[in-house]
Amino acid sequence: MLSVELVWRVEQNCGLCRDAPKSSDQKTRFVFGAFVCFVSLIMKTIGVLGLGIIGSVWARHYHAAGVLAAAWNRTPQPDFPHWKTTPLAVAQAVDIVQIVVADPPAVRALLAQILPALGPGKTVVQSSTIDPRSSEEFYQAVTARGARYLEAPFTGSKPAAEQKQVVYYVGGDAATVADMDAILGLVSLVRLPIGNHQQATALKLAMNLNIAAQMEALSEAITLVRRAGISDDVFFGALARNASQSGLAKLKEPKLRAGDFSPQFSVKHMLKDMRLAAGIGGCEAFPVLATMRDRLAAADQAGLGDQDFSVLVTLLNQKSS
Repeated sequence: MLSVELVWRVEQNCGLCRDAPKSSDQKTRFVFGAFVCFVSLIMKTIGVLGLGIIGSVWARHYHAAGVLAAAWNRTPQPDFPHWKTTPLAVAQAVDIVQIVVADPPAVRALLAQILPALGPGKTVVQSSTIDPRSSEEFYQAVTARGARYLEAPFTGSKPAAEQKQVVYYVGGDAATVADMDAILGLVSLVRLPIGNHQQATALKLAMNLNIAAQMEALSEAITLVRRAGISDDVFFGALARNASQSGLAKLKEPKLRAGDFSPQFSVKHMLKDMRLAAGIGGCEAFPVLATMRDRLAAADQAGLGDQDFSVLVTLLNQKSS
């Protein structure tokens, strides 16, 4: 049976519901909107491949909503709801397979295992951060089996995932984008249609380049004022009234204040993304991109690869000591 949580999330997030006729009776509108969404959701189940920082959160949200039918992770987690021992078993058990792993080679390895289970009626939602070339490869492999492919990278770290506030950048044909909107709405705030599958990956990498550059600038700025004897309270108070204030600065302020670099978005994953971005259409020579690759590589070589990428601030301190 579909849960009350599912009803609420779908009615709040589904584009079909938002476009439904307005009604002065809120209860009538709720019932109508939920019914419209259930038509698209009925009999659809989802499985998650990759139970890392984000995938595990999404899978538990799906489970709470009553749509999770299978889950798998490279490191076994047999106590996880609807655990399956192989990726193939996940693909066989569900209508929608969502992939949330580290990089293109990991996605490629999973697709090789699940392809025999793919066909008409199956959809692969690829949510790992990858590059356009890999996306085209994966699209061709999945659609050749008669299944559908949606590229759905996202923005939002662990806190956003826990609060169902992530934003998906969806790329694919209009029908697939529309069909997946309701179920992805169970774990996200917004699904932004970007264009085709390759364009969705390019936008995601562009967003991560911008975030990485902001983190380095923020790290240098706070280190500069600390060396001048200015307190963190004064710095962040001034930043809050400055044009350079950002969502990233608000998110990372507690980490910078406390020196807590437990991962929300790890150095190694951001480094991977910068390397992928450098492979797009002559972007390798971009000066900020090149700098961020070097900075993140230095952090990784210093043994900080599993830490949050806000740990970049510590490299400045090491250099000065």
